[in-house]
Amino acid sequence: MVYLQEREGLTAEDLGLIEQPKPYRVQVNDMLSIRVKALDQELVSIFNPVGESDSGSQSGGLYFNGFTVDMHGNIEFPVLGKMNVLGFTIAEIKEKVETELLKQYFKETAEIFVTVKLAGLKYTTIGEIGTGVHTLLQDRVNIIEALANAGDITQTGDRKDVLIIRQYPEGQRIHHIDLTDVKAMKSPYYYIEPNDIILVKPLKRKALGAGQTAMQNLATISSIVSLLVSTYFLTRNL
Repeated sequence: MVYLQEREGLTAEDLGLIEQPKPYRVQVNDMLSIRVKALDQELVSIFNPVGESDSGSQSGGLYFNGFTVDMHGNIEFPVLGKMNVLGFTIAEIKEKVETELLKQYFKETAEIFVTVKLAGLKYTTIGEIGTGVHTLLQDRVNIIEALANAGDITQTGDRKDVLIIRQYPEGQRIHHIDLTDVKAMKSPYYYIEPNDIILVKPLKRKALGAGQTAMQNLATISSIVSLLVSTYFLTRNL
């Protein structure tokens, strides 16, 4: 039941667990929050579908006012029209929007500032864990945080082989991670990505109908032994 155990005399310090930031590249169905700011906000009001006081943090606001990446990798941006962002990083999208605004709408001297963020990190959990679709308003989320937000793995869940179904431009792939080993923190799948599906399989003892704890297992075994003994004596006396 213990996560990230230090095995073979290795500790987190020995492994040199230094996070290597890897820019996320936007995929289909991602939702982006894009805001344009300027000294005179009236000049850029057409690009911001919600008021300046609305942070857009609520899920309803994000759904109606965010920019969803369609099946072709495009978003529909006011005035600029369709823009392809599939495979771009957040920084690259920011630069692209600024460039197009200065090219098509503003003068080069216009002092505009564009912010681009993922409108929450959405992921799905299923199996021996709280099942559902979750959204965290963070740029980076590790799998421990994701599981805790979903209610953690049940006692009958297999922590040694957690499956992560991840979306790529060419399709989906299944990855495996052992959360009982401290080495998991160096796994490329330790940090989840938008639209990940986290699947937790049941332990074999649940498939066999055994209990969830050692005492329950002992009670199950005792019941089976008692039944076998009773059956033996009844058969013998016939």
